[in-house]
Amino acid sequence: MIHCVRAPSRSSSKTHRPATNLSRKCRNGWLVIAMFLLVLHETGRAEGVFQVTATAEMLYVSGEATRQPLNIVERDAWESGSLPRRTAGLGSVQSPARFELAVPRFDGRRDRLYSSFQAIGIASDGKPVPLGSPRYVDVWRGVSANRDPFPAAKSKKGLQVQMLEDALALGVRHAALNLNLGQLLDVHHRPENIRWDFGGETFHFNAAFLRSMDHQVKTLSESGAVVSLILLAYQSGDSELNRVLLHPRYDNNCPNHLGAFNSVTEEGVKHFSAALEFLGHRYCATNYPQGRVANFIIGNEVNSHWFWSNRGHCTMEEFAEDYLRAVRLAHTALRKTSSSARVYLSLEHHWNIRYPGGKEGESFPAHPFIDYLHQRAVDEGDFDWHVAFHPYPENLFECRTWLDKSATTDPDTPRITFKNIELLTRYLAQSPMQYSPAPDASYSRQTRRVILSEQGFHTANEPDGELWQAAAYAYAYRKVANNPGIDAFILHRHVDHGQEGGLNLGLWTRRPGSIADPDRAKRIYEVFKQADHSDWQPAFEFALPVIGVKKWSDITP
Repeated sequence: MIHCVRAPSRSSSKTHRPATNLSRKCRNGWLVIAMFLLVLHETGRAEGVFQVTATAEMLYVSGEATRQPLNIVERDAWESGSLPRRTAGLGSVQSPARFELAVPRFDGRRDRLYSSFQAIGIASDGKPVPLGSPRYVDVWRGVSANRDPFPAAKSKKGLQVQMLEDALALGVRHAALNLNLGQLLDVHHRPENIRWDFGGETFHFNAAFLRSMDHQVKTLSESGAVVSLILLAYQSGDSELNRVLLHPRYDNNCPNHLGAFNSVTEEGVKHFSAALEFLGHRYCATNYPQGRVANFIIGNEVNSHWFWSNRGHCTMEEFAEDYLRAVRLAHTALRKTSSSARVYLSLEHHWNIRYPGGKEGESFPAHPFIDYLHQRAVDEGDFDWHVAFHPYPENLFECRTWLDKSATTDPDTPRITFKNIELLTRYLAQSPMQYSPAPDASYSRQTRRVILSEQGFHTANEPDGELWQAAAYAYAYRKVANNPGIDAFILHRHVDHGQEGGLNLGLWTRRPGSIADPDRAKRIYEVFKQADHSDWQPAFEFALPVIGVKKWSDITP
């Protein structure tokens, strides 16, 4: 049933609410309110859906019909292809007109926040034809249960934490923890695990795994650290779990058994979204009884996807479409609980070249990938994704990153390392790359945030190896401290690891014969500890002649 009422102006549509009696009818069944304006002058803009606004109870789907009547259709998050699977539309719109359809947010227990909406016209041969891109929610008003602001950290000093007590002693202000969704999901519905309702279906999560994660998150966040979860999908020995967790094109021959998320099947989307909603509820809810997580990093180094986020051999565009869907699903799930929790793309340092160790279809440069993903996000409804970058030195075994030859000051630089890290934040500060919390003049555009979520400095097996590592950290920290576009510098690793290809990146050496048991603190340890203190300079002064500069301002553009 369609009710036609006088339409508000485009600028005032953000405050429009359907009349109380209409809202009551919406709860009792289908009701779609269509708002039509008077005949419009030619706008020059293609027709279709251009904005979707979400509130606690309703979705408002806005757009234009300029040349022909339109049918507005809902699409599920896992749908691909130009035409939606649903043939019944939410409402019909005559042309020429601007329209706004008010749709109940919930269809039974299914939440339409995850849906997209598309206009369908009729071609000259009588067949349906899509007009414009499917559009997801891009304006959020009063949806989030917890509206606490993003936590303020006392400094940018961070660590991928292995030893909790040592991290507290070091004064860590940012902490990154890996979370393998394969350890969280219980697809066999064991009775001892935690039940969670998602869209009227019940999902189960591993209680023992969560107790361990709770302890880490709560300890770190209550100490004042901003906690980031790095969400991963490792291949397991459980074929049923792999089927719902891993992308259907995951290749068993990939080197690290780390897959892309299954964002393309109904079952995969539901499990991924349910898991993210559950994590949001557990770590982003008011008062944070299990501790607080502020950042959710989606996958790992996805521009080298064959190695770290496997989707089989594919083009950059193919990977980006499925990855963008996963990032958007995570954002939607978290936004239901928190208005400030952030989602991040994970990228390594190959900026305008792809990882040389990867073949065609196995890796791609980060720069064109972000450009493409950004444009596709804008086409389908922009949202506040951010960047978790890994500016390792160009040669991981040469920690003296100030010597990097392929990290130049040119926008076409092959790599972005600590030597030229300012290029990344300049790129994201450009107006086209910014995002707006809502597409009208009352909101200023904002720059996407950067965290450096994984990078470290190898200790060479040479007399000066620990000296160089400590100097490299001092150099990198001062670069980051003076860059307002970077929120966190999270060092990798806490302890040298015996299965990291010969790299020794830790603050601690490892005990001989162990994989990662700590033995002794290296020279970098005290530099790290003092990095964010007011009297940091005496601890850092040793590094100036190693780097080859007289004062710290010499390294800052």
